[in-house]
Formats: sequence, C-alpha cells, structure tokens
Amino acid sequence: MTAAAGPARRGAAVLGSPISHSLSPVLHRAAYDALGLADWTYRAIECTSDRLHDTLRGLDTERLAGVSLTMPLKRTVVPMLATVDTVAATVGAANTVIFRDDGWHGANTDVLGMVAALRPHLSGTQAGSRAAILGAGATAASAIAAAANLGFSGVAVFARRPSAARELEGLAANLDLGVDVLGWEHLATAADHPLVIATTPADSTQALATAIAATPGLLFDVIYSPWPTPLAAAWQAGGGRVVGGLELLTEQAALQVHLMTGLPASVDVMREAGYAALH
Repeated sequence: MTAAAGPARRGAAVLGSPISHSLSPVLHRAAYDALGLADWTYRAIECTSDRLHDTLRGLDTERLAGVSLTMPLKRTVVPMLATVDTVAATVGAANTVIFRDDGWHGANTDVLGMVAALRPHLSGTQAGSRAAILGAGATAASAIAAAANLGFSGVAVFARRPSAARELEGLAANLDLGVDVLGWEHLATAADHPLVIATTPADSTQALATAIAATPGLLFDVIYSPWPTPLAAAWQAGGGRVVGGLELLTEQAALQVHLMTGLPASVDVMREAGYAALH
C-alpha cells in the first residue's frame, strides 16, 4: 500500500462518482496559483467504491500529495488507511487522504470547515439549544460533530430511514449531545430549530420548503450548485438567514490545501474563484 521514497510529491485530485460537476479543481488550482505552486496540478477523477483502493494506489505511485473524496467514498476509505486524524476517527469518515511513504493518512476537514462557515453567523449562545440535521449519511455525521463544536446541547436528526441514523445516535452520545431521531414525515418541524443543516439532495426537502413560516432561524445547505436550492430560496423568502454550500466547500478545501502542501491557503482567493465559476 505504501510507496517507496522518491521524488517530492506534487499535485492532488478529487475522487467521486459522479464527479464532473465538482468545483474542487477550481478552488484548489486557485490556491496553488496564489501560493506560486506552478508545478502543482489538481484534477477530477471518476471513481466508485469498488475502484477506490486501486485508484488510490495508482495515484500514490504517481507521487501525488493526496486526494479529496466525495460521498460515498468518505466512509469506504477508512479501512484502507494506516492512520486517521481525531475528527475522522470520531465521525467514521475521511474526506481527505494524504499519501505518505509510510502509509496513507486520512483526515476530515468537513467538520472544521462547517464550524468555520457557521461560526460568524451564530450568536455564541447555543448552550441549551438543539440543531436540526437533515439526513443520516457521512455529511450528517460531520454536521453533528460541528454542532457539538459550536456549543449546541443537542441535535434532532431527520432521516428518511430512521434506522440508518443509529450510528449517528451513538456519535451524538459520544459527543455528549442529546439526540432525537425523527422520520421524514416530521420534516416540517425542522424549521423550529435555531440552526438547520441540510445534507440531503435538493429535491428531498420540498416538505420543509413549503412549510417555512416567517422569520425562520439559520439554514446551512451543503449544496452549492444549482443555487439557490428550493429550500434556500423559501428560507430567504421567509426572512431567514442562509449559508450556502460554497462556504463549506471553500473552508474545507483550504484546510486540505494546507494538509497537502504544508502552506496556508487563502480562503478569500478560493471563494472568489468558486463564485466566478458558478456565475
């Protein structure tokens, strides 16, 4: 699994399926340009779970520095890793792999990316409050960890299959968060929470979008394209505040650039490149 010592590692990639829509190459290349890393490249590679190990092995042999992962690869990759950081171990998902000569290292930048994207929009008085999490996948797990980091005392997880949220119940308990798991038929009640983090496809939240009352709280929708999502548009129409998925993508990508290059990336430069690409 490990590569022999050789030339310095350069460049990275994002893996997933489908992957052609990914904005990650735009963000990472903008960071490389700003850092003067003219010999670094970043490309998107179509990769399914059954091809992940072989693809990683090939990219390791190419002397890439690392890769970014989209779903469902964030959980699939964990057993393939020699080491993982504390956050990845806690949530059971890694969105970043760093190739090292002594093994593959996994990291999770989604949690800290969410925290960085949300903190400026919160009052800092979350103690005693519960955040609503829409979905039960790896991104929902990161959202629960972010809610704990931000000071919430509990979460309400809305899942299309409540049985799929059992792992999330355990995660919340480990983070000393109270947790309620509710079926999708209760989705309209999510808007009663001061923070709603939507981690599901845009077309899955129509029941909530049509039930928005005036002046809801803060919505964080992890989708960035197409934007706004129907939920985000309804939320804004009701007078609520919205943080879009590009903020998460940019914050977590900047952390990845730092892990892969050893250099601090400019979030502002990356965000500007992302907005330009979307518009």
